[in-house]
Amino acid sequence: MSEKISIRFFDDREVRALWDEQNAKWWFSVLDIIAVLTNQNDYTKNRNYWKYLKAKLKKDGSEVVSSTTQLKFLAPDGKKRLADMLDYNGIIALGKTFPGTKANRFIEWFTFSDDSIDGKSKTKAYSLFESSFINSIEVGTANGLQQIHAYLFGGLYDFAGQIRQKNISKDGFQFAISRFLGNTLKQIEEMPESTFDEIVNKYVEMNIAHPFMEGNGRTTRIWLDLILKKRLKKCVDWSKIGKTEYMKAMVKSPINSSTLKKLLKNALTTEINSREMFMKGIDYSYYYEENN
Repeated sequence: MSEKISIRFFDDREVRALWDEQNAKWWFSVLDIIAVLTNQNDYTKNRNYWKYLKAKLKKDGSEVVSSTTQLKFLAPDGKKRLADMLDYNGIIALGKTFPGTKANRFIEWFTFSDDSIDGKSKTKAYSLFESSFINSIEVGTANGLQQIHAYLFGGLYDFAGQIRQKNISKDGFQFAISRFLGNTLKQIEEMPESTFDEIVNKYVEMNIAHPFMEGNGRTTRIWLDLILKKRLKKCVDWSKIGKTEYMKAMVKSPINSSTLKKLLKNALTTEINSREMFMKGIDYSYYYEENN
């Protein structure tokens, strides 16, 4: 069993999965699905509910129980323990045992095709970790940012890797004027990046520049992590930063970056070579952009 972990989000709840290299498929945490479908945060209550439901399904001769396997997964106490897991078909079958619109909405979400721009881009982002290309990316430069953007969105957007020629804004905030972008990016490149504060300042300025028509956040977070790895031998454990608090901190950052710095600093880790940490970071990075 590979240690490749994926995290998806339904109604801001985690649905975790482990990749089975031998059988080439994902196994999903049953308790995560139970938590989603019952809208319950209590681990013990979810476990007890699954115990009751499993006995009922077994009595009814449901194939859901026979499809369940046990794999080691992270428990609330921080230790890896055997947990019930189901594959794609098993999760759909489990979802159908729950009545109501929420279960239907969950199944619709779960079966959503990854054949979208975001889905394809996310697959590319996953592959970046094991690609030799990652070692050729210029760290801390505008060109390096363009390299990342071109890798993530090449073949998906015709402007992949290209600096925008139009002005853009979001929620009333005007990003850097397009005709000044060339000079703006040169100034950002020249900003120091020796300390944590300097690196975040550079990150904030690059976010204000927003050099691409689309895909800035996902690209720039990878760019930030590469600077942190090179300069401080650290990266961000994005799973420690909630979507709402991150977005609020980013909105405030052009005026006051202290909240953002606190969030990022508390989430720093030395696991810079961890495949699991990288994959988790991609999951959260793409999650931040959902419905934004």
